[in-house]
Amino acid sequence: MSRPCASADIFQVIADPTRRALLDRLRTGEQAVKQLAEPFAMSLPAISQHLQILCEAGLVQMRKSGRQRLYRLNPEPLKQVSDWISCYEEFWQNKLDALGNYLEED
Repeated sequence: MSRPCASADIFQVIADPTRRALLDRLRTGEQAVKQLAEPFAMSLPAISQHLQILCEAGLVQMRKSGRQRLYRLNPEPLKQVSDWISCYEEFWQNKLDALGNYLEED
């Protein structure tokens, strides 16, 4: 299993739409590179490069099974994103509550 790379910025890693799509596909379970690459219009080496970045960030773990490399999701690093977003969730909830109160006054 690979270990997270200390310099990997989780926000930079998930900013790429292909990497987000790969994470979404891995939510259903462990998959081989070829299976992961099916819906993408790019080469297997390009998909492998995206998977390597995800592995370095600790979002994906790879294991070898014979000649195949199998990848699985490790969602724990996404908690950093969730924690950051939760601050803004409270901000927007307060704004929406204030708007609701304003509209009810009219």
